[in-house]
Amino acid sequence: MRGRWAAGIEPRGFTWVFRGRLAVAERPGGSTSVHRRVRRDEELLWLKNQGFNRIISILPANANVTAYAEHGLVAAHYPLRAGPLQRDVLAACFRDLTDSAAAGQVVLLHGDEVSDRVMGVVAGYLVWTQRVPSVPGAVALVERLFRRSVGPDGREVLVHLPVEDA
Repeated sequence: MRGRWAAGIEPRGFTWVFRGRLAVAERPGGSTSVHRRVRRDEELLWLKNQGFNRIISILPANANVTAYAEHGLVAAHYPLRAGPLQRDVLAACFRDLTDSAAAGQVVLLHGDEVSDRVMGVVAGYLVWTQRVPSVPGAVALVERLFRRSVGPDGREVLVHLPVEDA
């Protein structure tokens, strides 16, 4: 493969949370209604070429996990669903993000799209790790980072933050 496509294509909605360590994007290959295998492969190629070595999915279903392994990317799946039961899932996801950072891994966190829920997870992670001291401060920071407001789904994630320290 040569030329512009040899390095793959950047996933839609790609945004660094911590440059060189943690980024967020739409699910590689697109959201469920427009998912394409060729695009997924191109985006996974781009992620590999950018130094990513871990993908964390918060999709309700474990879509793409096999494809990640085929591309040499380690994947973890934390099915984030509405309600108070998500507290344990969030705690496991946050521990994984923290352990990955400590191990020097470059991580992509994704949902089906860069949704309010994904933004809520990022804000929650900032509070859980004590990088930002309060939920309102984390929401304001995430809204600036993604250049849009965190809606009800994202705020619901924050209601169910685990209380365990990082």
